[in-house]
Amino acid sequence: MINKLYQEALELLKKLVSTPSLSKEENLTADILADFIHQKGYTPQRHLNNVWVVSKDFSADKPTILLNSHHDTVKPNAGWTLEPYQALEKEGKLYGLGSNDAGASLIALLIVFFELDKESNKTHNFIWAGTAEEEISGANGIASILDKLGKIDLGIVGEPTQMQMAVAERGLVVMDGIAYGKAGHAAREEGDNAIYKAMKDIEWIRTYQFSQVSDMLGKVKMSVTQIEAGTQHNVVPDVCKFVVDVRVNELYSNQEVFETIQAHTESEIKARSLRLNSSRIDLEHPIVQKGESLGMSTYGSPTLSDQALMPFTTLKIGVGDSARSHTADEFIYLKELEEGITLYLRLLDEVEE
Repeated sequence: MINKLYQEALELLKKLVSTPSLSKEENLTADILADFIHQKGYTPQRHLNNVWVVSKDFSADKPTILLNSHHDTVKPNAGWTLEPYQALEKEGKLYGLGSNDAGASLIALLIVFFELDKESNKTHNFIWAGTAEEEISGANGIASILDKLGKIDLGIVGEPTQMQMAVAERGLVVMDGIAYGKAGHAAREEGDNAIYKAMKDIEWIRTYQFSQVSDMLGKVKMSVTQIEAGTQHNVVPDVCKFVVDVRVNELYSNQEVFETIQAHTESEIKARSLRLNSSRIDLEHPIVQKGESLGMSTYGSPTLSDQALMPFTTLKIGVGDSARSHTADEFIYLKELEEGITLYLRLLDEVEE
C-alpha cells in the first residue's frame, strides 16, 4: 500500500516542482492541487491561491486536525546548475525548486489525508490546506483562510524537519529605530550627533540579556543589522536610522519583547509587525508522546513558518532537511518521501487530541 501511495505522491510532486509558484504567483500550482482533489472525488475549496479539502463525514462534534503546508517558493538563486523547474529524478533524488521546501511535506500530507479519510468511525475530522505566501508571511496566505476553516484543535505544519518533531519555533520581530540629534558643522563644537545617541541604544541591544532562557530555543537573540546616517563628511548628522532583527523564544510574546526594548532605549523604536510570534507545544501532548513512541526526537526550530500565524496548538514536522531550503539545486531523497508518508500515517492514525 505504501508503495502505491508513494508513487502517487511522487507523480503529483513532480507536477508541482515543474510549475513555477513564486510567492503571490501560485495560481498554477493551486489549480493543480484543486484538480487533484477533484479527481479524488472531493470538493476542493479555494480562496485566492489557498486550496483546502475537508473530511467527507465532517462532524462539529469531533475535534479537527489541520494538515497544512505551503506551495509557494522563493526565487531560484544564481547558484543553480540545474533547471529549477525540471523536476529531475536522478540517483535516488528528486531535484527542483520547492521539492524540499515544502513540496514533499505538502504532497505527503495530502496523500495521507485521503488515506486517513477512508477510515470509518474516525475520532477526528481532518482538513488539508495547501497555502500561499508562506515564504513572505503574506496576508493572502494561511492568515486569510483561518476564519474559513472553523475551530482547529491541532495543526500539523509540514516543513522539512527530517520527520523529527519541532516542538518550539522562534518568533520574529523586525524593528526600526531612529535617533534624533541636531545638525551642526563638524569643525566646530556644534550640533548633537545622532550617531552617538544611536550607539548608546545599539550597545544596550548588543549586551542586554532577557532573563528567561528556553531549553529548546535558548535566549532571545537581538541583532542590529542595518544602520544609516549622515549626508556628508563635515556635517554632524541629525538623524541616525537602524534596524533590529529580534528572534524570540517561546517564553515571551513579541509584544513583551517590544515593550522591553522601548523602555530601555531613547531612540524612537517601531515594530514593523508583532504577528509572527514564537510557538510551542506541551511535551506531554498526546501527539508528541505518540511521536516519541515512534522514535521521533524533539527539538526547537530556529526557522520561521506559518506556525507563527496559527492561534492554536501546532506541531511542525515534515519531509526533507531544512538545511537544503533556499539552496541551489534543491532536492529531496526519494526515500524521504516514502518514509514521510509512512510516518505521517503512523503518527496520525487514531491519534488522541
